[in-house]
Amino acid sequence: MPHQKLSALIDAICSFVICNDSSLRGQPIIFNPDFFVEKLRHEKPEVFTELVVSNITRLIDLPGTELAQLMGEVDLKLPGGAGPASGFFRSLMSLKRKEKGVVFGCPLTEEGIAQIYQLIEYLHKNLRVEGLFRVPGNSVRQQMLRDALNNGADIDLESGEFHSNDVATLLKMFLGELPEPLLTHKHFNAHLKIADLMQFDGKGNKTDIPDKDRQIEALQLLFLILPPPNRNLLKLLLDLLYQTAKKQDKNKMSAYNLALMFAPHVLWPKNATANDLQENITKLNNGMAFMIKHSQKLFKAPAYIRECARSHYSRTQASKDDLDLTTSCHTKSFQLAKSQKRSREDSCCPQEETQQRTEEALRELFQHVHSMPESAKKKQLIRQFNKQALTQTPGREPSTPRVQRRVRSRSFSGLIKVGAVPFSSALRKFDALIFFGMNSFLLFFGLL
Repeated sequence: MPHQKLSALIDAICSFVICNDSSLRGQPIIFNPDFFVEKLRHEKPEVFTELVVSNITRLIDLPGTELAQLMGEVDLKLPGGAGPASGFFRSLMSLKRKEKGVVFGCPLTEEGIAQIYQLIEYLHKNLRVEGLFRVPGNSVRQQMLRDALNNGADIDLESGEFHSNDVATLLKMFLGELPEPLLTHKHFNAHLKIADLMQFDGKGNKTDIPDKDRQIEALQLLFLILPPPNRNLLKLLLDLLYQTAKKQDKNKMSAYNLALMFAPHVLWPKNATANDLQENITKLNNGMAFMIKHSQKLFKAPAYIRECARSHYSRTQASKDDLDLTTSCHTKSFQLAKSQKRSREDSCCPQEETQQRTEEALRELFQHVHSMPESAKKKQLIRQFNKQALTQTPGREPSTPRVQRRVRSRSFSGLIKVGAVPFSSALRKFDALIFFGMNSFLLFFGLL
């Protein structure tokens, strides 16, 4: 595939989607206003299709069969008796042409559009030629161009070897050989209904004046659900025809004249004739002319579709943010609790160290008293220990275990295990220090 042409195609499509909005001209473009619409189309096609089709049915009346045709659930009953046999031969011809690089007569692809864009690009530079798209070109030169495009070649159309009418005729030939019209068979009945959208008078009665706003809105919606290759080529084609009609004072080709040339390839069902379409022929030709005249408005999504698509992702992101926020809150709460616990532990460490030193001192005191020679003073000290033990209330639970840390407590944090059971409960309480006081310590050291 010619990468230069594909790049040019992408640039052209992007500039057409964004920069043809008159309200944005002359201003720096920083984003595609249809970004979320395209995102929803690619990431969640079912949600996107349901959103668009529900609004199409709000504007136009599509009975069950026609709605099923629009959704691709039922095949369109083609006018003119185009039955299975003709479909078989069309498929057979497409199968014969289905070779690498073949463009004409095959289903529409982005690679094929990149090749055909060479013709569109050239015609944009030659819009003043009288009878453009109406006057046929030279069949020999057209065959040379056709072969070159089928082979994937880059063509130098500026060399003077080809005429504008050769290129214009070949473009129509390419559209005419597509397996189905550019707007697809599925959309055929919907376009007939759009042509019937009329204004209402003050009493609510239908008039004969077309409701252009609703017609534009319905076309915008229909174009959103076209296959991407069809939509991309339709953008390029309608823009070319719009620019051609603007030069009608030179080329004598008005929007309606161009519609007569292209409606059979864009709207008409394949193998259908004017006699087959009967009363619908006028609707289809007028509909094609309407698309050419308003082409600059048709390839942007209605404002409410943009808002729905944006809101869809806003809600999704909000849900994700809420989840992240909840997780973050839990994380922060855990970190805060952990920090507070660490602070409490740090603040308890000095107190616990003091208690440990006190317990060691009492243990040494008791050992010294117990090891003293038998005397009246030793008996007096032992009675004091026993008296402290008896101050415990009968049935009272032991003091707080050492594993529980309390900053302000007069109780020992743990049980001091000693050899004599009667003294163990006395040593559990930090109040022993107060009981003995300084006199006990002086008494003790006086006995050493």
